[in-house]
Amino acid sequence: MTRKLNFYAGPSVLPLEVFEEIQKNMVEYGDSGLSLIETSHRSATYDEVHMGAISLIRELFAVPDNYKVLLLGGGATLQFGMIPMNFLPKDGHCDFVVSGSWSKKAYDDAKKIGSVNVLFDGKSEGYVSLPDAGDVKPSDGSSYVYITSNETIGGVQWKDWPDTGDVPLFCDMSSDIMSHPVPVEKFGLIYAGAQKNLGPAGVTIVIVRDDILERCADGLPAYLDYRTHANKDSLYNTPPVFPIWAMKLVLERMKRIGGIEAMAKHNRDKASLVYDVIDGSDGFYRCPVDERYRSEMNVVFRLPSEDLEKAFVAEATSKGMMGLKGHRSVGGCRASLYNSMTVEGAGELAEFMKGFMKEKR
Repeated sequence: MTRKLNFYAGPSVLPLEVFEEIQKNMVEYGDSGLSLIETSHRSATYDEVHMGAISLIRELFAVPDNYKVLLLGGGATLQFGMIPMNFLPKDGHCDFVVSGSWSKKAYDDAKKIGSVNVLFDGKSEGYVSLPDAGDVKPSDGSSYVYITSNETIGGVQWKDWPDTGDVPLFCDMSSDIMSHPVPVEKFGLIYAGAQKNLGPAGVTIVIVRDDILERCADGLPAYLDYRTHANKDSLYNTPPVFPIWAMKLVLERMKRIGGIEAMAKHNRDKASLVYDVIDGSDGFYRCPVDERYRSEMNVVFRLPSEDLEKAFVAEATSKGMMGLKGHRSVGGCRASLYNSMTVEGAGELAEFMKGFMKEKR
């Protein structure tokens, strides 16, 4: 098999060695006589995987002791409603930074639960920039401030974090979690779907501070109450066993190659390769995003015409570079460079971009 380069926005590329480890142990996990995906989630065999994954998240992401790490189903999208159901009082409100399509979806769901105040909305400019972190201040009486760390469609990424004081900061980190160090202690709650940087789709990480859990609303269905999962180590019901196992393997590899500091350099190097071509193209390639907030995970760019963009995507696909078409809502092109994309892969894209420009200019 000749593996193609996966630039899709998700599910993302995963390390080949992780696939090989899964292949080796899929039918029989270790010498257990069973596949892990048919083994009881109450067994010692699975417990080692489950608690091992949580332990690695704590270690690699430097999660303080006063935070719980939860592994939930439902995708990150479930968190759009679950957060306000737990933390948005009927007589209160929360604050939102609407920085792109994903924060807009979360905002729309939160409005169905309660009152939402918008601190910033980038729609009028096409979601190509962010507010200065120092300008994001919670409104009086706010229950929490909600941001999205990286917008996969628009290609904007926070480079610094707002200081919201006593009002907890909540963040959707689905598309850049563990791509660089984060001061977890600045946040009341962080969540992320695993399928961009950490594993296959099916498991969502929630990192929530203990005192935030005390604010959960009463009377919710059991699964929708964060305390249910915190009290049961995310084993209240059958967890998404396979995605958790795969994520654990990804995390083990991350630890072997130097942890998040090494991953941050890896991601900067990849993004620089592509952005350098864009910036050195004299306008043939154009990134619409404010340079201060360009994403290292999702590099969005335009060519001089839509016809050239179609030709670019078609030719790249024929050369085994998949997923470079921009999201249907914005058009253009997009290269997603998540954790497991190699520097060599990003370099191959950069060289293709140079050759395409030379040919078509």
